[in-house]
Amino acid sequence: MRFGQKGKLSPHFVGPYTILRRVGMVSYELDLPTELASVHSVFHVSMLKKCVGDSTSIVPLEGLGVKENLSYEEVPVKILDYQVKKLRNKEVASVKLLWRNHLVEGSTWEDKADMMSHYPHLFPSNPTLA
Repeated sequence: MRFGQKGKLSPHFVGPYTILRRVGMVSYELDLPTELASVHSVFHVSMLKKCVGDSTSIVPLEGLGVKENLSYEEVPVKILDYQVKKLRNKEVASVKLLWRNHLVEGSTWEDKADMMSHYPHLFPSNPTLA
């Protein structure tokens, strides 16, 4: 079961959750919240990661907006930077986007024209920046 999109924007882990009991030699039962009632609560040890208190690897489920099929939509919050790469015959404009539920380190470079067509509210009305 995937939490979010497949690819670079999908969260690797959701949690942390406490272990209720050891079910078998290599499986554990977790204390999952009611939002994840459709997910089976017993997991193989290879699907678990020890929580060492690193807040960058934890995605909070409350503000995530998980849908019924356990997916969520990534939405860009703001533009961090602009760049124009010069190729042989043309120039390619890119924008660095900060995504919702990600830290600044998780920002990505995207094509400016695509982002302007999908998210025009992010771009200022000043024509020098657009």
